[in-house]
Amino acid sequence: MRLRCSKFVLSGSLALVSTLFAVTAGAQQTAQPAERSARFVDGIAAIVDSQVITLRQVDSEAAVIAKQLQAQNIPLPDQETLRLQVLNRLIDQTIQEQEGKRLGIVITPEFLENAVKMVAERNKLTPEKLRQEITKTGMTWDEYLKTLRHDLLLDQLRQRMVDERIYISDAEVDAYLKSQGVQARSNTAVTQPSAAASPIYIELAQILVRVPEGADSNTERNQRLKAEALLARVKAGEDFAGVAAAASEGPEALTGGVLGIRPLTGWPDLFIENIKDLSSGQVSGLVRSGQGYHILKVTHHGGQDNNVDPSLGHGQASGAPAEQGPMMVTQTKARHILIKLSQVRDDEQAKERIEQLKQRINQGESFEVLARSNSEDSTAPQGGDLGWLTPGETVPAFEQAMDSLQPGQVSEPVRSQFGWHLIRVDDRRTKNMENEYRRMQARQHLFEQRVEPALDDWLSQLRGSVYIDNRLEKALSSEQ
Repeated sequence: MRLRCSKFVLSGSLALVSTLFAVTAGAQQTAQPAERSARFVDGIAAIVDSQVITLRQVDSEAAVIAKQLQAQNIPLPDQETLRLQVLNRLIDQTIQEQEGKRLGIVITPEFLENAVKMVAERNKLTPEKLRQEITKTGMTWDEYLKTLRHDLLLDQLRQRMVDERIYISDAEVDAYLKSQGVQARSNTAVTQPSAAASPIYIELAQILVRVPEGADSNTERNQRLKAEALLARVKAGEDFAGVAAAASEGPEALTGGVLGIRPLTGWPDLFIENIKDLSSGQVSGLVRSGQGYHILKVTHHGGQDNNVDPSLGHGQASGAPAEQGPMMVTQTKARHILIKLSQVRDDEQAKERIEQLKQRINQGESFEVLARSNSEDSTAPQGGDLGWLTPGETVPAFEQAMDSLQPGQVSEPVRSQFGWHLIRVDDRRTKNMENEYRRMQARQHLFEQRVEPALDDWLSQLRGSVYIDNRLEKALSSEQ
């Protein structure tokens, strides 16, 4: 594991904040439970493995979603459709929470509090002002914290299960830099100017019709026909966000299909090819990916948005590497020992284990030897050696603790989203990182292009591996 500082954490909640600030508060109408709820004697909407999702949960969430859609002037689906969309989202969230529990991922109150502070800072607000702005929209603070907690969980699932599967070769980095007009000769060489110093920012929304992996030709045809029918509705002038809310099978359906804003080059290659010639308000044709059929709408097209901080990530990549001069950076050579949380080891037990290892180090045992035999990280065979680390390369909690150490010092136990660490700083140096930084930018750009499709594929596989009994869907289907 590389302690990658996630460029994606908080993205959903940050987007939610910006959306909430833009809408008109005061829409108070809530969705009413459908009358046929009473026909479900047991009140069960779905079963996910052994976990029950009740109709009460569905209707409560549907009321919240209906209020948010109305506040954003997005046409509401009919009640049955809204309930099914809400239920599918609850099923996905339940599956992800179950997987997080299996992996021992815990979103602690402290972690959530720090995330709130980060969201507030990036929106140039105090936490209290953030809370006031959220509640003005009709969304309760508890509802917002619930959304934020799930965003953090999904981000950690992605880091654990997806990130390390994405490999960017040096040859791919070289090819990307060449395509952007950047040619690095040496750390002191003059570079050719970048071809894209001012990236064009694009905001997209989508309608997704999923095609199951390994689907037969009949299923493929039916799903394409469904996608074509939705495209025809949009082309005929029907509200895109309303169609997305009613019919899209993407996780962002109930926010009108909005995917976010980022530089053009920050979108997956498949999307770029189909939107590069579109203007604001225009809609693509059908775009076939490994997930299924996408219909893309450009909702914003222009220069850098003053309300968007390109450093936030999750598609807000910095675009092509810009021309740089000498960049002197202090690097740290460090080792660590990691004890992860799991189904059989909770946070307190993991902390106790790392404290025992700290005590053994204090008594003179070798850090490297203890790392080899105890660390639950891919660096264990190397005695926990992380090599030379550049600022921003590790997660904030780890970097803050590491930066406070002098060479030769060992940290107190440090908690991150990966578990509990002990960190030892071996050395520091100052180096001209001009070329390395440019290559790091290119590598991150290529990573961001691939991580979302990879995450979507993994989530689809995860859902396919879980027993789901969607009773609400079955009941509605039987009545039609």
